[in-house]
Amino acid sequence: MMSSNRLAWLITASVIIFDQALKFYVKTHFEHGEEYSILGLSWAFLRFEENSGMAFNWQFGGEGGKLLLTGLRIVAMFLLVYFLRQAIRDHAKRLVIVGFSLVLAGAIGNIVDSVFYGQLFSASSIDGGVAQFLPAEGGYAPLFYGAVVDMFYFPVWIGEYPDWFPFVGGQVFHFFRPIFNVADIAIFLGVLLLIREFLFGKQLAAPTEEVAKVALEEQE
Repeated sequence: MMSSNRLAWLITASVIIFDQALKFYVKTHFEHGEEYSILGLSWAFLRFEENSGMAFNWQFGGEGGKLLLTGLRIVAMFLLVYFLRQAIRDHAKRLVIVGFSLVLAGAIGNIVDSVFYGQLFSASSIDGGVAQFLPAEGGYAPLFYGAVVDMFYFPVWIGEYPDWFPFVGGQVFHFFRPIFNVADIAIFLGVLLLIREFLFGKQLAAPTEEVAKVALEEQE
């Protein structure tokens, strides 16, 4: 059986590589706002958008908010590394290790965009321009001010709120409006796993016999 430490770093590395590879492809092949149907479906698209805010394209106001958000992401990343190492050391259940690993990978994936993409790419244009990697004239934004690349768009259902509905009556209801990426999916799934384990798991630590077995395997 794979050790908890190897499992954690395998999950983290795999998600980051897949996330960054897809972002790089979309960024350098799609015009801003360009979209393509996934498997010909009318409700599933790869659509290139850039997000200066939080996960699922939720905004966090202005340049000051952008810098603060990036800083908070970096602090959260270090906290997640600490919690993951503690969970591994304490022989936490595998689902806890997987949950922390997914959240950590997603956080790192979006941090890479926020910190470095403004320096690594030229701006993506809405009128036919595709971003260039390492452009001679420099990137589109200073360090820490890059935008996160999003691409998954699932407008499953579009309708209208009833006229009698408070505040939004008669307005268009769009499910699912946010556009997201692999890192966002990893964070979402990781948080779900952690909530499940903390709220419904019988215990976070593995049974005594399993702890002893894992410790013995890691020493071999």
